[in-house]
Amino acid sequence: MIGFLKGQLLIKKPTQLLIDVNGVGYEVSISLMTFEKIGDADDAALFIHTNVSQDAITLYGFSSEDEREMFRLLVSVSGVGPKTALALLSGIRVDELRFAIETGDTHRIHAAPGIGKKTAERLVLELKGKVSNIQTGTSSVFSQRGARADALTALVTLGFNAKSAEKVVDAITGEDPAATVDEIVKQALKKLTG
Repeated sequence: MIGFLKGQLLIKKPTQLLIDVNGVGYEVSISLMTFEKIGDADDAALFIHTNVSQDAITLYGFSSEDEREMFRLLVSVSGVGPKTALALLSGIRVDELRFAIETGDTHRIHAAPGIGKKTAERLVLELKGKVSNIQTGTSSVFSQRGARADALTALVTLGFNAKSAEKVVDAITGEDPAATVDEIVKQALKKLTG
């Protein structure tokens, strides 16, 4: 199985790349989030999920290991195929999706293109408790993400409303994208309690 590809970009479209790796061109389906992270780069390094079906071998590429792990969890849910999983990851960042599943926010999941209400409910039902194992922001090829999701989870666990916690955390991470979980939680507690 192919787990990682690094090479020159020959063709770049919002949902697909053609990567030249030592003279071999690989077609890789990607999410819009991965497309945005690649930006104007001439080269790409992607974590790969290889899908083998009766009539094709399809490669799905992700800018970070956590995005690939979320994709694998999504396709493990009955009725969610690779195209639906990519559509979901194109509409919601991994940390937001993880938070929505953990808190049972089916409305946030349903807001993503191509995701119906029943699919959103099934995702929450089958993945709640499993997504917490995904370490958001680890092993990103293009950039290290902050600790937003962990801070949100901590605040909700402390009893704060998920939506108000999310607004405060977004404001904090907007000012300081490199803030650690501890820094975000401390600042959020000050803003939420006083």
